[in-house]
Amino acid sequence: MSMYENLVMQTQMNYSRYCGTYAAGKTPVRLSDREPLPYEKQIEKLIEKIKEADCIVVGGASGLSSAGGGDFYYEDTPSFRRYFGKFAEKYGFQGAFAGMGYPYKTRGEFWAYLATFLHTTQTAPIREPYLDLDAILQGKDFFILTTNQDTQFVKIYPEEKVAQIQGDHRFFQCSRQCCDRTWDAIKPVEKMIEAMGDGTSIPEELIPRCPVCGEEAFPWVRGYGNFLQGRKYDEQYQKISKYIMNNKEKKILFLELGVGRMTPMFIQEPFWNLTLNLPDAYYIAVNAQYDFLPKDIEEKGMVMRKFNIFRPATGLFSRRRTAFLKIRFRTTGPLARCFVQQRNR
Repeated sequence: MSMYENLVMQTQMNYSRYCGTYAAGKTPVRLSDREPLPYEKQIEKLIEKIKEADCIVVGGASGLSSAGGGDFYYEDTPSFRRYFGKFAEKYGFQGAFAGMGYPYKTRGEFWAYLATFLHTTQTAPIREPYLDLDAILQGKDFFILTTNQDTQFVKIYPEEKVAQIQGDHRFFQCSRQCCDRTWDAIKPVEKMIEAMGDGTSIPEELIPRCPVCGEEAFPWVRGYGNFLQGRKYDEQYQKISKYIMNNKEKKILFLELGVGRMTPMFIQEPFWNLTLNLPDAYYIAVNAQYDFLPKDIEEKGMVMRKFNIFRPATGLFSRRRTAFLKIRFRTTGPLARCFVQQRNR
């Protein structure tokens, strides 16, 4: 087991022990009671830590995509209606994830919906928050750890710089996990979308199947009880573990963006652990809803909570015009959404 996966497993055991606390939006970890810096000072501290870091590990979660228009997963939003409107009108569910659990009458209907779901993320342009984050990371040594499955990070960075530890919408696996294989989902999805047209079903002969056992395929993603934790899964953890181990003696900034209370075991709490134990590590979280900073790292961390902030960050980024740093947050249900924007004016 890799170093980072071991940290995740430790946190998962803690999560099981205190599931009621986590479900209430709290944490069993003893938190700092120190008054936070004024927000202007927090912005200055953020700039300072980005500039002085030898390397940055970004922990990017659902907030990044939500802030860029990918806010269709849990709610009946305009974007949900834009991409899934015909299914919402026919079946009455609200939010893309609700459609995954709907009791369709046929497998052709289920796969028509699933193909639409996958096609929506596979073909989405790089969302603005990711481009803005990329501008902030220019000239820095960095690595991306993400729980997002929507392929946004791998559209902008080479795969060796990204660890997708909860899967990737570009790949299928066997629904029964008969083999340790993943394969392309993009072309089969295109064929299903073409065959579906304006309808809500596909011919069942187009349903993707495992090349080994013939059972139905399924997206290579966590969340539905059959996530294949094989070779590709191990590769993701090896990448993030190797990067951290290679840089553990350097000034390393753990930058947490868009992480909510549903999955603190994958990014947030491992970042806390690493910040505590690495000599020159620093932790910054951007979170609209929770200002969780452990007491043990209050001298090595900061949480930024305010929103709709716009201020000049002159000299931070080397582009042709004055750069501005904008930090915006939104919250839907249990998920805190945030993103960091750099704009040229």
